[in-house]
Amino acid sequence: MKLLAAYAHPADAITDCGGTLALHVARGDEVTILSMTHGGRIHPNIYEEEWRKANPEQAIVQLTRQEIIDVKRRELERAAHILGIERIIALDQEDDGVAVERETVERVARIIADVAPDMILMDYPMNAAMPDPHTVASITLLTALRQVGMYLRNLDGRHATTVKQVFFTKLPVTTRDVLSLGGLRNDLFVDITSVVGLKIAAMDQFVSQGYNGNFARKLIESWNGEQGRTAGVNFAEGFCRMYNETYSHLPVTEYAMKFDHLTNHRSYSEMNVRAQFPALD
Repeated sequence: MKLLAAYAHPADAITDCGGTLALHVARGDEVTILSMTHGGRIHPNIYEEEWRKANPEQAIVQLTRQEIIDVKRRELERAAHILGIERIIALDQEDDGVAVERETVERVARIIADVAPDMILMDYPMNAAMPDPHTVASITLLTALRQVGMYLRNLDGRHATTVKQVFFTKLPVTTRDVLSLGGLRNDLFVDITSVVGLKIAAMDQFVSQGYNGNFARKLIESWNGEQGRTAGVNFAEGFCRMYNETYSHLPVTEYAMKFDHLTNHRSYSEMNVRAQFPALD
């Protein structure tokens, strides 16, 4: 299969679904990361923290816009390489974009057509009323997805591209049943316990924005740990599917068959990432 992980900022694909991407690479699938913005203004920790010092290091505070962008790009490249991902597409949009623009939609549509993914992973567009870059990126992607599905060779020089499924991340709803909150929830979880060390190592590459070290371990313990508790495993990444799926029979997963309500809280607590993968900073 082909997967396109398309997100607003360079680090987003790693933090949101890095474990899932690593698992798909391991099974031989083709994974591409699309970073919509250059990320230069997002979480500029290493620069702003240096400016706060009495005697800031000039090599850091004098970095140019392009040099800061290049730092973010290299961090993503190193992180992706750890997960086994070699194809990265950088759209290099500005971080402060507040609206969906036709030119960007057309660029993204061409990228989707060229990659021809079976599935796309992106942020759940949580707040369409607020100009959040994650929401703007996702609405841009969804608009491009509709456009690429309407390509006509007579008019566009290429056939329509059909994406089989869209998986949304960052939806902070992890109830186990559809009755609890009227149906809105992550409805699919991927067990990333076996590759959690790879995800931590990948996040450790984002030094410029302070995502390395203790933050990486805290994020995975809290966010992926809570999703894992819901999924009945140590660590998981949650997804909300855009389209319905059709089966030849009613499906029950191997994880569901093995789930034991009596002992689940014990098996969920078997791994301690801070003990197994201590931070170096």
